[in-house]
Amino acid sequence: SKMTVKAVKMPCTSANVYSKVPDGGWGWTVAFAFFVVEALTYGIIKSFGVFFNDLMESFDETNSRISWIISICVFVQTFTAPLSTVLSNRFGHRLVVMAGGLLVSAGMVIASFARSVVDMYVTIGIVSGLGYCLSFLPTVTILSQYFDKRRSLVTAVASTGECFAVFSFAPAITALKEQIGWRYSMLSVGVLQLGITACGSLLRPIVIREQEEAKAQPPEESTETKYMLENEQTCTSIESIDSGVDITTSPSNVPGKTKAEPKSEEPKQHGQNPADNNSTPPQPKTKLLDFSVMRDYSFICYAFFGLFATLGFFAPSLYIIPLSRSLGIGKDHSAYILSAMAIAEVFGRIFAGWLLNKKPIRKIYIELICVVLLAVALVAFPFASGFWGLMTCSVYFGFMLGTVAGTHIPLLAEDDVVGIERMSSAAGVYVFIQSLAGLAGPPLAGVLVDTTKNYSSAFYSCAAGMVLGAVFLALVRPCKTGLCHQQQQQQQQQVEESTAGPPSELPDDFIDMDIGKAENSGKGSDSV
Repeated sequence: SKMTVKAVKMPCTSANVYSKVPDGGWGWTVAFAFFVVEALTYGIIKSFGVFFNDLMESFDETNSRISWIISICVFVQTFTAPLSTVLSNRFGHRLVVMAGGLLVSAGMVIASFARSVVDMYVTIGIVSGLGYCLSFLPTVTILSQYFDKRRSLVTAVASTGECFAVFSFAPAITALKEQIGWRYSMLSVGVLQLGITACGSLLRPIVIREQEEAKAQPPEESTETKYMLENEQTCTSIESIDSGVDITTSPSNVPGKTKAEPKSEEPKQHGQNPADNNSTPPQPKTKLLDFSVMRDYSFICYAFFGLFATLGFFAPSLYIIPLSRSLGIGKDHSAYILSAMAIAEVFGRIFAGWLLNKKPIRKIYIELICVVLLAVALVAFPFASGFWGLMTCSVYFGFMLGTVAGTHIPLLAEDDVVGIERMSSAAGVYVFIQSLAGLAGPPLAGVLVDTTKNYSSAFYSCAAGMVLGAVFLALVRPCKTGLCHQQQQQQQQQVEESTAGPPSELPDDFIDMDIGKAENSGKGSDSV
């Protein structure tokens, strides 16, 4: 059947209605919008390390207190994820993302006039953090709805926007600071982030509605004819008159089929009435937030994976430049290391998307391997010495980070976790659980650095969190199909057995009765 597309007027939006998941179409525009949103959200967050030393000198603060800026921002971004889901389901993805873009830009612009680090806690931490949440999560959710077979590849490629942003923003902001200072540089970044609002206007809603012609099925044979044919095929050596069909195999005599004929006529009545097909059935009320995913053991394990893995997502990007400076590497070369990490992350995301697009493949296991290798990359940083040693670790870390960061949220749409039907609510709850690690991760690393006077301790803490995340990720698949699933089935069987009555006595098979009749008739003829 040919895929049809038509626009349907909705409040403040116009939706694309497809007969099946398009795997393209307007989805390519949404993918481009997601690319830019990634660049202006996570790209800016990961590039914020270029302001680190300037803020410490201007406000005369420690590493841990400056780290709280990004920590509060990430916490608010993840903590308000359920709010983003509720608003998206209520007002649509387009309006929510556009409002988020305004908040992101306003927070960054106001932060450029901050007089203390507390001012930045409010502007970048709370205002921009809320805007990041309203911008990013609805965009990745609606992108997953536009693609099915190509979902992993398209999402991975579109998510490289943040990598290109870090690659371009880090050197550009560093050069811009030398000319106009860090305050005007931050002001310029805030104005640039207004592009999120423009991208939000491109997020047209999508509705999947099956064609009614595909639902029409050919009329089935009547139950009476079906049993007659079965009797003729299985009892060919017995006369049809004495076969006992009318006695034992008639639909009126089969247990549980006493109303077979009226039921067989119902589909015909619906098929003969075109008005029923054209009438629009009442649509079920959409839940603003479905917390039933919290009863899924596989999702709980996956959420704990995200909780601990988040510890290793942001701290390396924040501390790679201070670490390089502590090793005697200049400012320009330190920015090149951060840019090299971003480029390697691009290839990691594309590679992960290409690999996960292969079939048949168990995507959750590929993710587990990447997480383990990412933990190894974090452990390797403290052993790096000199520019090229740190560059090698950064490239390796960036590649492995790309394989994980670009796929861990889209994997929620896989059946091993929750599936595409519940992805919107699952993404909100999942990112909400990540908020604790986003709040504690950077400050914890900052405290360790201030205590040990060594940046290596920050990378060790990230590696420990990544290892714990790998443990929970390894439990996702067993919880979906293993012991937990078997226990649920056993409990359901026990409930069914306790509620079900005694089994009904079924009549003897009609073949045996027919054979018995034939034997009796044969004996009667012999006796005569």
